[in-house]
Amino acid sequence: MSRFWSKVVHTLTPYVPGEQPKLDHLVKLNTNENPYGPSPKALEAIREATGDTLRLYPDPNADRLRAAIAEHHGAPGLAPSQVFVGNGSDEVLAVVFQALLKHDLPLLFPDITYSFYPVYCALYGIPYQTVPLDAEFQIRVEDYARPAGAIIFPNPNAPTGRWLDLEPIERLLEAHPDAPVVIDEAYVDFGCDSAAGLVHRHPNLLVTHTLSKGRGLAGLRLGFAIGHPDLIAALDRVKNSFNSYPVDRLAMAGGIAAMADRDYFERTRRAVMASRERLVAELRRLGFAVLPSAANFIFVRHPARDGAQLAAALRQRSIIVRHFQQPRIEAFLRITIGTEAQCRTLVEALEAVLG
Repeated sequence: MSRFWSKVVHTLTPYVPGEQPKLDHLVKLNTNENPYGPSPKALEAIREATGDTLRLYPDPNADRLRAAIAEHHGAPGLAPSQVFVGNGSDEVLAVVFQALLKHDLPLLFPDITYSFYPVYCALYGIPYQTVPLDAEFQIRVEDYARPAGAIIFPNPNAPTGRWLDLEPIERLLEAHPDAPVVIDEAYVDFGCDSAAGLVHRHPNLLVTHTLSKGRGLAGLRLGFAIGHPDLIAALDRVKNSFNSYPVDRLAMAGGIAAMADRDYFERTRRAVMASRERLVAELRRLGFAVLPSAANFIFVRHPARDGAQLAAALRQRSIIVRHFQQPRIEAFLRITIGTEAQCRTLVEALEAVLG
């Protein structure tokens, strides 16, 4: 029945998310979910919001949620009018691609990065060029010294976990004052500085974020963007052209409570970071090369073992990690940081596999 498809559908290669297998006693380390779950205060807020008011539409502007995000980030003079919210950072990014990234000059992003970017470009007819990471899989801002309609990349980058400090990000912003620059900070809570504090100096900067990782709310689908009011106004215009109520009442209640519970956020993110460093040390002991990471995952390869075969061997032991059949990184595995018990199980399985 594909004869009824719109023309663009035939040209799309959809994004393939990490597998969500339904297996018992699974050690699931393939989709970068937070092993510690959401704040108990967020869960309680969601329960309290479950009542008769669900018959009413939610606040179309999500004003209280925007205010909570602005207050948490505390960038100089950050106002709720500088915050945009949506159903997960993927929806936020979809709006960003439509509202800010389609220009005559190409959109630039790394050759190894979040694979949703080329999918959105195909969907919205956006010309793009990829900029190769260097030999150490790092983004070099000097390599972006070329004509650009806009620039986007994750920081930390995915799937590598490597990050840029704020100084080179600011150099990039100054080098492209007339192009929107989007920093996708899905993993920023686990070891590098947010660029949100730069938005007051750079009207071309937009920072996107999610509550899926640092706040353990992947199942709730809640993301946001921070930027100059003119950029946020563009996102609102697009959003209100196809969905004027994107964030539901339960998500808003949980998101507001999660942003407010700073103690739980700090405790769990530091636990993930500590487990990451211990796991890195164990994997290096087993002979793995591990890229530096500021994310809740690590990117590793073994010099004597095939990446796909290692992933298959772990799967036989009910441990799921992510392998990418992609040039330059086919030898690597991306491993989510789990609980301490999950990390021990992984190391023991690798010891058995490696003999």
